[in-house]
Amino acid sequence: MERHPIPAGRLTLRPFTTADVPWVYEVSQDPMLQHFVLEQPVSPYRMADARFFVERLAIATWDSGTRAELVAEDAATGARLGRVGLGLTMPGIGEIGYWTDPGVRGRGVATDAVRAACRWAFTTLGLELIAWRAEVGNVASRRVAEKVGFRVEATLRKAVRHRGVLVDAWVGSLLPDELS
Repeated sequence: MERHPIPAGRLTLRPFTTADVPWVYEVSQDPMLQHFVLEQPVSPYRMADARFFVERLAIATWDSGTRAELVAEDAATGARLGRVGLGLTMPGIGEIGYWTDPGVRGRGVATDAVRAACRWAFTTLGLELIAWRAEVGNVASRRVAEKVGFRVEATLRKAVRHRGVLVDAWVGSLLPDELS
């Protein structure tokens, strides 16, 4: 996939670079992010973990075409505000994940970034469906998904691994004509 910024109104979405490592490390110290988002059971989260995420999970998987990891920035200032990622392991289907910097929560950044990433995935990547899942109890993630148009379809028992333990998950999906 080519690396181009994606204009999104007040935001710009762009692929990760190695310059994002310190920011990922800083944001990853947030207790809420650690509770709901970090998939690997890493505690404490170190700079080496942030480097691994950026270099191996964001940049390398973009290059291989298996993920599209994007930084959401303030379009006017360039300040990093959040992250949206799309897993692209099945033709025509993506799976979305996202988080925001704790300082911008509650301001619609995640909703705007997810909406823009989904629009880009449908129009540029040709996806036909985007899946979403979150640990039951992650109300903020569910609220963002629903605002963007995802249909929450089920609660699956022990469907995601969180810090080595299987936990229940909400799952949903979005079709191109459902994007709000």
